[in-house]
Amino acid sequence: MAKPDWEAIETAYRAGVMSLREIASHHGISEGAIRKRAKRDDWSRDLNARIQQKADDLVRKQEVRKTVRTKTELTERVLIEATAEVIASVRMDHRGDIRRARELTNTLFDELGAQCADVVALEQLGDIMFDPDDKGRDRLNETYQKVISLPSRVKSLKDLSDSLKTLIGLEREAWSIGTASEPEKTPLPGKNTDLTTDQAAELYKKMMG
Repeated sequence: MAKPDWEAIETAYRAGVMSLREIASHHGISEGAIRKRAKRDDWSRDLNARIQQKADDLVRKQEVRKTVRTKTELTERVLIEATAEVIASVRMDHRGDIRRARELTNTLFDELGAQCADVVALEQLGDIMFDPDDKGRDRLNETYQKVISLPSRVKSLKDLSDSLKTLIGLEREAWSIGTASEPEKTPLPGKNTDLTTDQAAELYKKMMG
């Protein structure tokens, strides 16, 4: 059985990012063994403020390294650099995820715009598909009519607008964009439930720029 990599365990312990359980699981040892070693060698976990500061610098400069060379002598500088790179890497991943979510939301806006552009054709398609049962009802067609109805389209617009608003907030946070001087905001649907088709289409055009 391989011996624990105590240097790596000490690095993770001092950084304070991973929990003891996570460190123990990652290195295949018990939490008790880590606590015993930390007590014996007087390890501390008080570098979070400096790590966060360094992570901000790395993100702004986009100088995230993919690997950190193992060094014989553990120094505070090496510890901060290594953990800051991990945090910066996670934040860069978050930016990519948010960007993809925004692209998907905009694609759904395009689909909603296409639906609003020719509602008559959709209604005519529903009439063609109408196939009542022996009681004179066509439940599938009723569901279709609800989907293409004005209330449904307005609700879709509101839901997509809320999603976009949330994603914009997350994107600003991921890019550390402050709120001291906010740009003029485009009105988004909130509590108003009386939007007409024309108003919904106009709002969609504004949001899509």
